[in-house]
Amino acid sequence: MTSTTPAPATSTARTATAAVTTSRRAIEYRSIAAPVPAPGMAVIRMASVTLCGTDAHIWDDDYATELPIIQGHEAAGTIAALDPSDMPTDLGSGTDSGTGGWAVGDRVAISPMFYCGQCHACSIGRVNACRHMSVYGCYEDGSLVTEQAVPLEKLYRVPDGLELSLAPMSEPASIAMQAVNRGRAEAGETVLVSGAGPIGLLATVYLKDLGCDVTVSDMNPSRLALAAALGADRTFTVTPGDFPTAAQRTELDQLTRGDGPSLVIDATGAPASVATGVDLVATAGRVVCVGISDAELRLTLRTLPVKEIDLLGSRNSQNLIGEALDLLDRHQDSIGALLTHRFAFTELDAAFTTLVDPTAGVGKIAIDFPQRSERSEWSESREGATRP
Repeated sequence: MTSTTPAPATSTARTATAAVTTSRRAIEYRSIAAPVPAPGMAVIRMASVTLCGTDAHIWDDDYATELPIIQGHEAAGTIAALDPSDMPTDLGSGTDSGTGGWAVGDRVAISPMFYCGQCHACSIGRVNACRHMSVYGCYEDGSLVTEQAVPLEKLYRVPDGLELSLAPMSEPASIAMQAVNRGRAEAGETVLVSGAGPIGLLATVYLKDLGCDVTVSDMNPSRLALAAALGADRTFTVTPGDFPTAAQRTELDQLTRGDGPSLVIDATGAPASVATGVDLVATAGRVVCVGISDAELRLTLRTLPVKEIDLLGSRNSQNLIGEALDLLDRHQDSIGALLTHRFAFTELDAAFTTLVDPTAGVGKIAIDFPQRSERSEWSESREGATRP
């Protein structure tokens, strides 16, 4: 594991600092040419990036990513510069992504997903399953950089009352919301969420927001405590080879008149957990798999047709960053507890080491960037910047 401190810039041209994952567990800080505004693009001064399990796999060179790459796909910051053609005459207009009205200093979350718009999935509105999808920080350079040029249509305004440090979690929250929406959750339903990692916990918040009765299962007591703090009606401790216990099954039966939960959200990616969900779910119920792994799932061909279950996959989200920001805004006091660790941008080695440490009790890790004055720096450097 190595880290290289960036050399001082020797040019008068503006530079940005990028954290480049060059090989397995090796990050180099590099000075790169700072982005300049172009039509339809904004230069974002990064404020915060949160890390997830995918980041850990990329750092470990265990993902479908070509190294070197600048990681970071859960990001928020402020607009540092815009092309004059994108500067509004009425700064009070424009409340939605891509509709205009952006101004320097606006606080924004970044949607990292790009899709082709032409494949079958895109043609039916399922852009989150695009065959040719790309994602910042996963398949192309992302947001672990002090400044990034981002298309205006990929920006979402952060609500005034929401802490900017929480805004990057709109990306995983949108994934959790997609899974819940895929399962067609309705108020009053009894739902089992398997896995109390960030996606399962954020799904719990959304399900409670919709008015569902939510049971969360996990092997980790501290995660279950967090699930309870986020509103779960009950939590079940998973004992491998003995889940659910007789007492847990009885409790579910009493809740559902013996039917079982009508919806199961599996956020584990573990075949045994999915199989248990299929067993527990009500006849004609829905099981949504949002957890990902390469492990094989085996089910009998009697289970699905006899119970007439909807077994559904869920990937990314259908442009739900805006809705996710609203969810975070409504529940930021409780969701803030998910941010268990914070590191400076210069401390990425320590951050990633903590991320993969099973004893560290990680919920979400936030990477904090140094904040500077966008207006003064851009005005002072205008002569040295080459504008398109």
